[in-house]
Amino acid sequence: MQVFTASSQGWLTYGHVKLRCAIGKGGTKLPTDKREGDGASPLGTWPIRSVMWRSDRGPKPDGGFEAIAIKPDDGWCDASDDPNYNRPVTHPYPASAEHLWRDDGLYNIIVVLGHNDDPVVPAMGSAIFMHCASEDYQPTAGCVALAEADLRALLAVARPGDAVAFTD
Repeated sequence: MQVFTASSQGWLTYGHVKLRCAIGKGGTKLPTDKREGDGASPLGTWPIRSVMWRSDRGPKPDGGFEAIAIKPDDGWCDASDDPNYNRPVTHPYPASAEHLWRDDGLYNIIVVLGHNDDPVVPAMGSAIFMHCASEDYQPTAGCVALAEADLRALLAVARPGDAVAFTD
């Protein structure tokens, strides 16, 4: 198992590779202290569950994961009281749900991480992803973000069983 480690100092490392990254605007928090909407990245090691990408924005990412094309109506439920909390949904959706088809390019590639998904616990945080960073590496809502080229390079070496860790 390979672990890709994102630090609160703004670096993601694996092997001898060190890449600039952005993490949550709320810093890092222990998973037991993480709450929906707090903007914090959850400390710990989270398995890579799946990869999604905007097929209209670039080629399918290379690597060991089957990438799923994002559709314009794809979403991710962030309503703590909804039965589909922290799960993919289709828009329009009756509860609060993030839109995965974004104009800003941040979700050109999404790596779904296994935070609060087995089992899902209401209000403990949803949609913890690894995704593309803004040009100036603005903090995220709790995810880890890399330059798209760096994310593609990481996915080229990632394999099922690998994980992403958030550290202080």
